[in-house]
Amino acid sequence: MQFGFNIVLMLIQFNRNIQFSRLVKADGRLREFNFRKVNGLQEEFFTVDVSDDRGNRVMFRMHKKDGSWKIMEQALPDWIINNEHNFNELIEEELKMA
Repeated sequence: MQFGFNIVLMLIQFNRNIQFSRLVKADGRLREFNFRKVNGLQEEFFTVDVSDDRGNRVMFRMHKKDGSWKIMEQALPDWIINNEHNFNELIEEELKMA
């Protein structure tokens, strides 16, 4: 009698979910921006969403380029684009705490 055993090794990698909300003054009012880090892709990026003046959700992505987080090119209101530097600082602060 012969016994055959197959041993299968699985490498399991856990990635911590990072999501947070921050209030940012944009276009003269405080707005809640929600950040969520997307895992599992080669390139790191965050999705961000916020409500506009009419209550519609505006969603955009930020990726790390040349050492800082940049808004990926898309048509967005100026009050979002003008806060890119603030978003970079918020993401970096959160990543340091994680």
